[in-house]
Amino acid sequence: MDAASTAFILAATMAVALMIPGLALFYGGMVGSRGMLNMIMMVFGAVAVVGVLWTVFGYSAVFGTSYGGLGLLGNVTEYLGLGQLVAGSPDAPLPPALVAVFQALFITITTALIAGAVADRVRFGPWLLFAGLWSVFVYLPVAHWVFAFDSADGSTVGGWIANDLKAVDFAGGTAVHVNAGVAGLALVLVLGKRSGWPRQSKPNNLPFTVLGAGILFFGWLGFNGGSALAAGNASSVVMLNTFNAACAGLLAWLLVERLRDGHPTTLGAMSGLIAGLVAITPACGAVTPMGALAVGAVAGAICPLAISLKYRFGYDDALDVVGVHLVGGVIGTLLVGLLGSAEAPSGRDGLLYGGGLELLGVQTVAVLAVLGYSFVVTLLLALAVHKTIGLRVSKEAEVGGIDLAEHAEAAYDLEGGPHPPGTRPTPEAVIASAERLVAGSASQGAARPD
Repeated sequence: MDAASTAFILAATMAVALMIPGLALFYGGMVGSRGMLNMIMMVFGAVAVVGVLWTVFGYSAVFGTSYGGLGLLGNVTEYLGLGQLVAGSPDAPLPPALVAVFQALFITITTALIAGAVADRVRFGPWLLFAGLWSVFVYLPVAHWVFAFDSADGSTVGGWIANDLKAVDFAGGTAVHVNAGVAGLALVLVLGKRSGWPRQSKPNNLPFTVLGAGILFFGWLGFNGGSALAAGNASSVVMLNTFNAACAGLLAWLLVERLRDGHPTTLGAMSGLIAGLVAITPACGAVTPMGALAVGAVAGAICPLAISLKYRFGYDDALDVVGVHLVGGVIGTLLVGLLGSAEAPSGRDGLLYGGGLELLGVQTVAVLAVLGYSFVVTLLLALAVHKTIGLRVSKEAEVGGIDLAEHAEAAYDLEGGPHPPGTRPTPEAVIASAERLVAGSASQGAARPD
C-alpha cells in the first residue's frame, strides 16, 4: 500500500467534504432571505439520503463488474453494504474504503447541485425522494460509464465510455456537471416558473456566496487532484491546471460583465470562478497550464452569455445550474478534443496538437450520451414524483416564504429582540414582523425588503 498516496487522498477527501457546506453557503447566499434555510436543507438533505444509498449498493453499482460485460451498470450485489472493504486489500495501492468515501462525495455533491436550479419552489420531503431516485437511476449508471475502468487482470469489466469509447474525463465533467446541469433543466421544465418570474428576490447575503465559492475553490483542488488517486506529478499538474482555470474564468466573466453591463459584480466574479472550475474538471489532466487558462477563459466568457438564454426560452433556472454546470461541463469536455496534449497526464493529443478529429469526436459522443440519458430519465422521474405526491410547494407557501412553510424557521430574526429561554418566534410572528417592516419601508418609498 502506498502510504504517501493514501495520506494525500485522505486529505483530498476532507477537502472535498468541505464542498458540501461550501455549496450550501454559495447557493444559500444567492436566494432571498425567506428561502435561505430551505436551500441549505436541500443540499444537506440530498447528501444524507444519497450517502446512505451509496453505502448500501451505490458503490457496487458503479465499481462492480458490469452486467453482461456491456459497460452499462455494475453488479449491485458485488460490494453490497461495503463489508468487503473493511479488511482492505494487500494488492491495492489505496485502501478500498478510502476510494469508496472519496467517490461517495462525488455522487452526493452532484445530486445536491441540482437543487440550485429549482430554488424556492420544491417541497422538502418530495425533494429527498427525488434526490434518492435520481442518484439511483441516473447518476449510478452514468458514473459506471465514466469512472469504472477495466481491471488489469480482466476480472472486472467497467463502463463503456471509459473503456470502449475511451473518452477523457479526468474528474467528472460529464458524470458530474453535464449530468447535474441537464437534470436541473428537466426538473425546471416539470416544475415551471416561480411566482413572479423573471422578477425575483435579490441575493440575501453575497458575502455568504463569496465564502461558499472560496470553500468550493479549496475543495475543488481536492476533487480534481484527488482524482489522480496518487500523490505525484499527475496530481500536481491537475491542481495547477485547476487553479489556472479558476483564475481565468473569474477574469473572463468580469470582462464580459464590464463590456455588456458596464460594471463588474461580486456575484459575477464568483460565478466566473465556478465556471472555470466546472470546465477544467474533465480537462484538468488533459491540457497544459496554458491550455487550462484557455479552458477557464472560454467558460468564463460563454457561460454568462448562456445564462441569458433562460429569459429567451422561458425556463426558470434559479441559480444558473444550466448556464454554469451544463454549459461549462460541455465546454470543458469538448475542449479536451481541441486542447488535449500528450504531455499532460491523460496523454492524448487534441486537434490543435496534431491529434486530428478523433478525440473531439469521442468527447462529443460522451457528452451527447450523458445529455440524452440524463435528460430523459430525469424528466420521467420528476413527472412521476410530481404527479403522485407533488413536488411543488403551494402558491401561498411560495409567496409567504418557503423557509417558514417547510421548516417553520427563519434565517434572520426580524423581531429585533431577544426571546425567552426555550422559545423561538412562531411563523405567524415572523410573518407579522415582516409585514410591519414592509409597511414601514413602503411609507418611506423604499424597495420591498427580502
